[in-house]
Amino acid sequence: MATATDRLTFGVLGTAGIARKAVIPAIAASDHALGAVASRDGERAKRFADEHAIPRSYGAYEALLEDDGIDAVYIPLPNGLHAEWTTRAADAGLHVLCEKPLAEDAGEAQAVTDRCEDRGVTLMEGFMYRYHPRTERVLELVARELSDVRTVTATFRFPLYDRPDDVRLDPDLAGGSLMDVGCYPVSLVRTVLGEPERAYAHTHDTRDAGVDTELAGVLEYADGRSARIASGFDTQLVQRYRIDAANGWIAVERAFDAPTDESVELTYEIDGRRGVETFDPVDQYRLQVEHFADCVADDARPLTDGAEAIRNMRVIDALSESADGTGSVAIE
Repeated sequence: MATATDRLTFGVLGTAGIARKAVIPAIAASDHALGAVASRDGERAKRFADEHAIPRSYGAYEALLEDDGIDAVYIPLPNGLHAEWTTRAADAGLHVLCEKPLAEDAGEAQAVTDRCEDRGVTLMEGFMYRYHPRTERVLELVARELSDVRTVTATFRFPLYDRPDDVRLDPDLAGGSLMDVGCYPVSLVRTVLGEPERAYAHTHDTRDAGVDTELAGVLEYADGRSARIASGFDTQLVQRYRIDAANGWIAVERAFDAPTDESVELTYEIDGRRGVETFDPVDQYRLQVEHFADCVADDARPLTDGAEAIRNMRVIDALSESADGTGSVAIE
């Protein structure tokens, strides 16, 4: 186990775009290190390692898990492989930072979380937006200044261009817009409003791929509060949320995948006072990596730990069930 004075050495299971563009640069910019990368294609792993100055590469995920120089793994594999390789990493005694969603459903997320706890390793789901100072400020305003929050609306859509082999369109790999980007609005709504009681959703598959490429959903609360969420692959990029309360509102654009090299804002009107707050550029992926490493060092639970992943998946499961034609679904 790493101690508070150790730096973590990461192994990367897979060569996905999110690893290349965001998380590997974040690790490299932190006080921690990249030790190895693995792919099922050994040549691809070697090219990737050379590109990012990673010391070792492997042509099998299993080989990386046997590397004695690795303390933790980052898993950017397709959704349908997250649970398997998180479990196998835990069995190898490695801490795990796994891309969202942690698993295909809440039951699988529970099993993965239990295994990591049994093995004594830290597990964190990669919802990077939770670590941005703007998100922290929004939650502070909600807690201290908004009165009686009644509804939240949240959307994450982007154009998935004509790539029929994209894993996000593969039902066997837990694809679909809800799993890929809809999980962010679900997470945001739950963070603000707590756990909903019922869910309703409508979906459409514009690619005839066997997964949702558009989703619209409603989350219901026993006291009359509600939320509306949307996700999709068929429009231009939009990622925003708005929180409405009895005494005002907060609105955020570029809400989830915030740029690392530009300032971002939140706007609000609370008790008749209108304002805009600006946040300097920050790498929320680096903040995520550093939070994970701190939790490993301190044997602490990450903000987005396994328990949080299970709760998020329960809502996603209910939305998926509703979209299959069962109407409003109770969330267990």
